[in-house]
Amino acid sequence: MLTKVEDGGPELGIVSTSGRTIKSDSGAAESLRAHEQNAFYNNLDRYLHYLLARTTAGVSPAACANAYFDWAIHLATSPGRQLELFGEAVHQWTRLADFAKAAALTGADAAPCILPRSNDKRFRSERWKDFPFNLYGQSFLLWEEWWHSAVTGVRGVERQNAERLDFIMRQTLDVFAPTNFPLTNPDVLVRTEAEAGFNLVRGLWNFLEDLKRLRDGEGPEGVENFRVGETIAVTPGKVIFRNDLIELIQCAPTTPDVYPEPILIIPAWIMKFYILDLRPENSLVKYLTAQGFTVFMVSWRNPGEEDRDTSFEDYRRLGVMAAIDAVSKVAGGQKIHAAGYCLGGTLLATAAAAMALDNDDRLKSVTFLAAQADFREAGELTLFIDESQISFLEDMMQQQGFLDSTQMAGAFQLLRSNDLIWSHVINRYLLGERQPIFDLLAWNADATRMPYRMHSDYLRSLFLNNDLAEGRYTVDGRAIALTDLRMPIFALGTETDHVAPWRSVYKFNILSDTDVTFVLTSGGHNAGVISPPGSSGRSYRMATKLETDSFESADEWHANAPKFDGSWWPAWTGWLAERSSKKSAPPPMGASGDGLEPLASAPGTYVYQR
Repeated sequence: MLTKVEDGGPELGIVSTSGRTIKSDSGAAESLRAHEQNAFYNNLDRYLHYLLARTTAGVSPAACANAYFDWAIHLATSPGRQLELFGEAVHQWTRLADFAKAAALTGADAAPCILPRSNDKRFRSERWKDFPFNLYGQSFLLWEEWWHSAVTGVRGVERQNAERLDFIMRQTLDVFAPTNFPLTNPDVLVRTEAEAGFNLVRGLWNFLEDLKRLRDGEGPEGVENFRVGETIAVTPGKVIFRNDLIELIQCAPTTPDVYPEPILIIPAWIMKFYILDLRPENSLVKYLTAQGFTVFMVSWRNPGEEDRDTSFEDYRRLGVMAAIDAVSKVAGGQKIHAAGYCLGGTLLATAAAAMALDNDDRLKSVTFLAAQADFREAGELTLFIDESQISFLEDMMQQQGFLDSTQMAGAFQLLRSNDLIWSHVINRYLLGERQPIFDLLAWNADATRMPYRMHSDYLRSLFLNNDLAEGRYTVDGRAIALTDLRMPIFALGTETDHVAPWRSVYKFNILSDTDVTFVLTSGGHNAGVISPPGSSGRSYRMATKLETDSFESADEWHANAPKFDGSWWPAWTGWLAERSSKKSAPPPMGASGDGLEPLASAPGTYVYQR
């Protein structure tokens, strides 16, 4: 609504509903009306996108359609490729027919015409060798292979579009895998016959119970047995600093003497900090204190709608830098070993580069655990990071003020749908089995939210534009670069990481001009990091590139780096010890002279926020 008011002079002013006053000439009034109309139309579009996003789990239909039409148009104008695909289909049908004849005659002795991928566990049961189940499995795998060839082998299609469509087709085909249906899964049929169908009754009960838990916002069954501060996250300590974004926990020493240089751990704010402090048997924090290190841990506040305008820069300033300031006071000016996990490592990289630009040398070393600074090869997450997808996510987050934990969890589950979705469907609802929950699953269910502005900053500046790796990311108006880092770097990648692929983490070797020790450990993004000594089947490769050494590609490094059995934890603590001073008495709990009095016992209060 616009109203005319006298402004005390000869002219009339126009006051908008927002309180702005402009001159009364018709051009200014028309401009204001046009501005408000544009805002209305823009908000209408964004609200409709928000409603649509709630039905698509945040995936942009336009991005998917763009991938499809790019592929379809190029395929439609490639008759040679069409004939080639037709020939491949005929050849596969011939292979399948030959296999069907051999399987009907010899049963389980028939040689397969196609083998599953090495990471595909669906057909490992011996019963899949029996007829006709071997025929079901082989036909599905051939079908899957043909579609992969069809969507990835068309000349002229944008690589991202081809990979995106391949991902979509793989997820679609996985729905129809014979493993997912009772009548075509031999393990389910055997169990159903043995139990007279009671496995399906239990499966129905499990399904209804899971629906109820989902409706009520509860975690999976058994998560209540893992209680923060009682059975997990029990390392003693005190919260010595708190602001609107973090609580800083100082862990109590467990040795008479400690290294003077403390360790500050920056976990990702996408999940609760205690992934590094689960049970005492697999707590990295407890292990570090037992080796004579003073450990400080950041616990992030779980943001709500009121935090929509919290930026990535706020996380650097109120998170990393505030923690460094506090740790420096407690440690009496000693330099700090800083470690960042996942997104926390990316944030630490920006903070360390900004500190280097200011000649701030308070960091003794930096460690990046499954963290990235270059996002050009960030795995399948990049398939849906483009302008269309980010704008769609921004419209969804703009309405609710944050990205909800369930929306993030769904995206990560799709990356490993066979392991994280369909295997659970088979076990819980077809076989009627409840897999016992363990600490890592309980932690995974305790997710957090992401503020609208921060997540938008992260997706656009770092993920889409790759500004940090390419020298365009700015702090206080100045561009920062990891080449300014002069402290030694320890970087950890995990072999089967689907969030931060190890070859992407390895790029710290080329992004920095300092000594880099790179470790590649067995396991995935979380299980590879949580690798206490004594765990069976663990191994790692480790090698150091000095500042003066020539660069090796990731594959060359993998071929040349020595392999060791066991956990990488002792290797890291040994690396830290070599770069620390002689042990002395532990520092006080907090720094009362600097206003850092203990505020609460670990694990603090922010960790309980839902």
